Amino acid sequence: MEPPAPPRSPPAAPAAAPGSAGLVCAQGRNLRAVLCQRCGSRVLLPGAATFARRELLLPAMRKKAAAAAAAGGGGDVLREHWLVRDMFSFENVGFTRDVGNVKFLVCADCEAGPIGWHCLDDKDSFYVALERVAHE
Repeated sequence: MEPPAPPRSPPAAPAAAPGSAGLVCAQGRNLRAVLCQRCGSRVLLPGAATFARRELLLPAMRKKAAAAAAAGGGGDVLREHWLVRDMFSFENVGFTRDVGNVKFLVCADCEAGPIGWHCLDDKDSFYVALERVAHE
């Protein structure tokens, strides 16, 4: 007779990377509020987003109008993001005009950004780069 199989555990949340240590709970959600680095405005409440790894090219940080104009230029490839599935989960975020099939996310108060990325082909995925925001 074989011993009983161990109970199945739920799928593990993505392992937190060094840059996200202390920011991700066991379920993979943000433990702390997400803030604009420049003005401190609250972008997301705790628990509103899920940690995700995806390589995205974001233009260099600029004010909103300049970010849209510079989208074709250089930028940063960022890999750690908060994934938000419902745009109404944001406390305070703005969007640039369409740049191809992408809108960039900016702080709605000071227009610093881009802090994130939204592809118009996927209406339910909004990415906020961990390196472009602060946490409290």
